[in-house]
Amino acid sequence: QVRLVESGGGLVQAGGSLRLSCAASGSIFSINAMDWYRQAPGNQRELVAAITSGGSTNYADSVKGRFTISRDSAKNTVYLEMNSLKPEDTAVYYCNAKIRVVLLPGLYDYWGQGTQVTVSS
Repeated sequence: QVRLVESGGGLVQAGGSLRLSCAASGSIFSINAMDWYRQAPGNQRELVAAITSGGSTNYADSVKGRFTISRDSAKNTVYLEMNSLKPEDTAVYYCNAKIRVVLLPGLYDYWGQGTQVTVSS
């Protein structure tokens, strides 16, 4: 059993900041990539930021220079620091992780439950 639990969402004014956290727990052998996605009403889920086990990062063009993804491998936790927030950043943010589970072969895809981020103008 593996769980991803997100926290840190909320309501913020445009120009403000929020920090999201996502902690993985359970029968984890190792974690490869950890990513943040978001989905606004009526839109498809989109990749916001990704970080590999080695620390390489990738960002959507819409958030480059404003968002920073990081991870604490010892805590199996990934973070998303969001600055200069805009109303168009409003969405449910989801954490995703590619995890090797103890005693099972292969990589498994896990998702968090999502956390709402609302940016008011």
